[in-house]
Amino acid sequence: MDVEQKERYSLGKTERLKSRKAIEQLFREGRSFSTFPFRILWMSNPSLPAVLQAGFAVSSKHFKKAVDRNRIKRLMREAYRLQKNALAANLEQRQKRMAVFFIYMGNELPEYQTLLERTTAVLKRLIKISNEDSVVNT
Repeated sequence: MDVEQKERYSLGKTERLKSRKAIEQLFREGRSFSTFPFRILWMSNPSLPAVLQAGFAVSSKHFKKAVDRNRIKRLMREAYRLQKNALAANLEQRQKRMAVFFIYMGNELPEYQTLLERTTAVLKRLIKISNEDSVVNT
């Protein structure tokens, strides 16, 4: 396995949305849409350190046990990690940067396959949004 292959599917520290300021700005100024079981907040942000940064959250209202919340977040991150390349390449081509936040809105433990399919739909929609956004800005 060569280094490029390994790099391509990673979800490193710079690709995670960790900054409190960036997250607050995303919730305050970002735009959103829903694709069950996710609510997606996104925002173009040229000051981000990486082309694409993502954050993940699960409601403690629906999932009382941290074990369940952590499992869902782990599954969400894995589905995202394997599919983010198309969106990242699209943003890089258009010289843009984007912050995305996935909030799990369902109220029962999901199957990995379901999350994988829904993540695919979300990322396709984000690619479409980034394409439309660049047409408006030019």
